[in-house]
Amino acid sequence: MSRSPDWSLYRSFLAVLETGSFSAAARALGLTQPTVARHVDELEREIGRDLFVRTPRGLAPTDTGRAMQPHAETVARAIAALQRTATADETGASGTVRVTASEIVAVEWLPPILVRLAREHPGVRVELALSNEAENLLERAADIAVRMFAPTQAALVAKRLPPFHLGFHAHRAYLAARGTPTCLADLAGHDIIGPDRLPIDLESIVGAGAPLPAGFRLATDSFVMQLAAIRAGLGIGICQVEAAARDPDVVHLLPDVVRHALPLYIVMHEDLKSSPRCRAVFDALVEGLGPGRSPGAAAAAAGGTGAEAGC
Repeated sequence: MSRSPDWSLYRSFLAVLETGSFSAAARALGLTQPTVARHVDELEREIGRDLFVRTPRGLAPTDTGRAMQPHAETVARAIAALQRTATADETGASGTVRVTASEIVAVEWLPPILVRLAREHPGVRVELALSNEAENLLERAADIAVRMFAPTQAALVAKRLPPFHLGFHAHRAYLAARGTPTCLADLAGHDIIGPDRLPIDLESIVGAGAPLPAGFRLATDSFVMQLAAIRAGLGIGICQVEAAARDPDVVHLLPDVVRHALPLYIVMHEDLKSSPRCRAVFDALVEGLGPGRSPGAAAAAAGGTGAEAGC
């Protein structure tokens, strides 16, 4: 390779990886299909390796393409962070801030926070990455993270907020038809909503020996879908007590038996403390997710985990 390829070539390479075709990548990038194809061809000539092979389902990456992907994604995140920094007006709260949060937190809690932020700081724009994975703030994959665990890196600034709580819930219509469980043993005769493939140990939440069914009426790794199914009356599931309390027809079951707290932190890199735009978003998240965030917060029982399997 005689010289370092232009970043635009890698940008097109990543878009093809994500979309599986030149045409879809071109639409995502706002380019023409021949331009994206030319970028990939030029990159392949520069490195002397093929990056994609054609399959019936589209373009699939070669071993070289797959090996390059994480490094190209790291560079893409760094360039995005560089652009956010370069275009920000540090004399006031304006510019783009990238926030990462879980799907359930984003859907259930962030919209009103973003409305207030837009009203108070109209120059601040938010990029929201929905993920249950821990984005690397040290590599600037995001500027601010809403996390359910304590940060361990020394270079991060974190604000601990009151925890969320998990508990069993069901819609009143479901309970009217199937009866209300009074102990964990009663759950064996009910339709349960639970995870699909996520490595979530339900015993750590409801207690060892709980008589949960071998299969679920609905198995999904989407916490938003689990909550939606509970609200629709499909069965009994575990969800955030504070989010469920917003619907008067959703009943918190066995509150004295199942108690599980999820810690909550707002986190950002210490280098961003002096950034007005990041500070504005950080403070808005702290205020919106702090005490009093929900009618159910005060009623949620704090404490550890544990449950009794018998009636």
